[in-house]
Amino acid sequence: MPDYKKFTEVDWGAMAISAGILVLKLIAIYIIYIVIRNIGKKIIRTAFARMMHRKSMSNFRAKTLETLVISIYTYALIFMAFVAVFGLFNIDIRGLLAGAGIVGLAIGFGAQGLVSDIVTGFFILLEKQIDVGDYITTGAFNGIVEDVELRTTKVRGFDGTLHYIPNRLITSVSNHSRGNMRALVDFKIPTTPQVEEALRVIKEESLVLQQEEPAILEGPNVLPVIEAETGQTVLRILARTENLKQWSMEQKIKDRLQQRFIEAGIQLPSPEVEDASGEPGTE
Repeated sequence: MPDYKKFTEVDWGAMAISAGILVLKLIAIYIIYIVIRNIGKKIIRTAFARMMHRKSMSNFRAKTLETLVISIYTYALIFMAFVAVFGLFNIDIRGLLAGAGIVGLAIGFGAQGLVSDIVTGFFILLEKQIDVGDYITTGAFNGIVEDVELRTTKVRGFDGTLHYIPNRLITSVSNHSRGNMRALVDFKIPTTPQVEEALRVIKEESLVLQQEEPAILEGPNVLPVIEAETGQTVLRILARTENLKQWSMEQKIKDRLQQRFIEAGIQLPSPEVEDASGEPGTE
């Protein structure tokens, strides 16, 4: 029984020892990868933290580049780990790379989307179109940018949904976080005598808000009175605010002025009346 003799002649002890050594080497490679990855990430974060501390780079810009550098660093480490693993199995990595080049050429036409994502992502970063923390609108998506990578951009919607947007789909971007933002509130005043009293109240309250709210950079000011189609007078209050503070300031201005109008006896139309007339409600 020649097959049985070959089976019994195998040195299973030596094979077990070789397999154990191979497993230990794989574990060692994994541990080294984890250690180097964590050390590298810490060094990168420390470097960008110093840049932000020295004010040589904005916080949002530093965070964007930090995410990108960590991503590239991680990919490079993964490639080096694979090379080390192939070396354990005595696989010639040069021949593998040559074969990968031929296969890559064959599937190149199918990877056009990936190439387009990377090229578009590169120019988005180079031109500083968006940064982490910006409030943007692109296509059907709007929200706060959480990550900007070479292939995808992650945008967190205001309902909590995280959108993964391939960079090639970002053909136009509206960045709402560049420069100061605008808080806008409209009040409809039904009669002319009350308009004068409302203007006085707004002027007094605006001075108080300027002192109490550092997020308000300019104003609040009242724009020229607008005559609405319903015959009511619209007073438009406008204030310049810090980025992403416009909504909270709009609500604060609205609440404070509504309370002051009630104390001054100024009547405001109810939301039901405004909705029935087809006019938008108070912002």
